[in-house]
Order: sequence, then structure tokens, then C-alpha cells
Amino acid sequence: MKEPAVSADPTQVLAFETDCHIFDGCGFPAPGLHSFLFKPLMGDGDSNLYFNKTMLLALLGSVIIIGFFWAAFRKPKVVPGKLQMVAESGYDFIRRGVVYETIGKKEGEKYVPLVVSLFFFIWMMNVWSIVPVAQFPVTAIISYPAVLAGIVYILWVSLTFKRHGFVGAFKNFSGYDKSLGAVLPLAMGIELLSNLIVRPFTHAVRLFANMFAGHTLLLLFTIASWYLLNGIGIAYAGVSFVMVLVMTAFELFIQALQAYVFVLLTCTFIQGALAEHH
Repeated sequence: MKEPAVSADPTQVLAFETDCHIFDGCGFPAPGLHSFLFKPLMGDGDSNLYFNKTMLLALLGSVIIIGFFWAAFRKPKVVPGKLQMVAESGYDFIRRGVVYETIGKKEGEKYVPLVVSLFFFIWMMNVWSIVPVAQFPVTAIISYPAVLAGIVYILWVSLTFKRHGFVGAFKNFSGYDKSLGAVLPLAMGIELLSNLIVRPFTHAVRLFANMFAGHTLLLLFTIASWYLLNGIGIAYAGVSFVMVLVMTAFELFIQALQAYVFVLLTCTFIQGALAEHH
């Protein structure tokens, strides 16, 4: 009997034997946390100084986004070419469809560059999941959504204090309403916990969890397609491969949707910071 086809190296992305199939006496090499760990490309994995695949993808994604917009707008024309038209459409969609609709044109204009940058960066990090060779969504590593959510959190809190002062910001965060009477302290405590602790946490986890789950499902059906390629299992392998295609198409939608939801919530936070407390 073969041992279950689990790699001895926990940092291998797709940990399965190439000669392992159903009916060969080896177990199904299910994806797990080891599928989200990578060997350092540079440096020592036992220290804090190293450079791995997700960092490389994040760097490449940043270069691609910057290069795309630079190429599109370096020589803008009144009658835009194809590249400029695509870039303007994406920029205008976020500006009008997200920022203006949530914050308003007057207040929101100054935040458009930030929100557009967040959207396209997150979207690019998500898209790596279906790009050959890369095949990994950077945002499936919690540290990346956490840093992005932290940036939004710092901006939101600082804007609230700047606009309303200390007392006004406290009322904004706590939902202060003296008409609540005896339950006011309890309500304020819940609001403070929700706004200052739960809100930034869910902002990061929503993006992370969706991309983590999506990548796991893609791995599951991809590995299953290969594992079932043996005997009568070939029929099931075909069904599994169809699911790979379906999940890939679904992931394309989810990748854009999660980037959209992240920036929509960002704008909601900013709008809440700028709004007058009643």
C-alpha cells in the first residue's frame, strides 16, 4: 500500500504525487494549510528577513497596475485610444459609482485616488489566483488584507477626530444618544466595540476568507481531476474538470466583487467620519 500522497515538505503548494491516482492504493491528497505556505525565494524562512512567492506577486501586481495607468495616461488625448479608454472607464467607474455615490462629489473627490488605487491593487492581487504559474491569490494570506484594512482604519479614525474633535469623535464612535436613557452605557459600549474593534476586523477577514475559500475549492477540484484519472474514475475526472472551469469563472466574478466590496466599505467609513453626528 502506498502512503497517503502528502508531501514531506509542508511548504509545497500542490502537495501531491504526480503518479498518485485513485485505485492505486494512495489516499486523496486534499489541500490544506500547507497549500498556502511557500519556501522563501530569498532569505531565511526561520527569520523575519525573507522574500517569498506572495511578496513577489504583490510586487509584480503593483508594477503592473502602475505601469498600466502610466502607459494609459502618460500622453492623454482628447479622443482616447483603446488603452486610455479602458483606464478611464475603470477610473470613472470607481469615482462615480463608488466614491461619488457614497461620499458625494464635493467631499469625495480628494479620496478618489486612494479608493481607485485600493480597488485595482486588490483586484490584481485576487486575479493572480487564475493566472498560470502564479495560481495564488495574494489576499488569501491574512497579512495583506489586514494591512489594507489597517490603512483604512487609521484614515477613518483620524478623519473622525479631525472633523469632530475628541468629544464629537467619541459620540460618533459610540452612537451617543441621550434619549436611550438607562441603556445608554450598554449601547455605547456595544457601539464602541463594534466600531473600533469588530469593524476593522471584519473588513480584513471578509476579503481574506472569500479568497482563501475560493482558492481552496479551486485546488480541491484541480487535484481531484488529476487524482481521478485512472480506470472508471476518468468519467468522474471529467466532471471534476468541468467544476474547475465553473469555479474559475465564478472566481473571476468574486475577485472583482471582493475588491468592489472592500472599497465600498472604505467609502462608507469615510462618509461616516465626515458626517455630522445627530
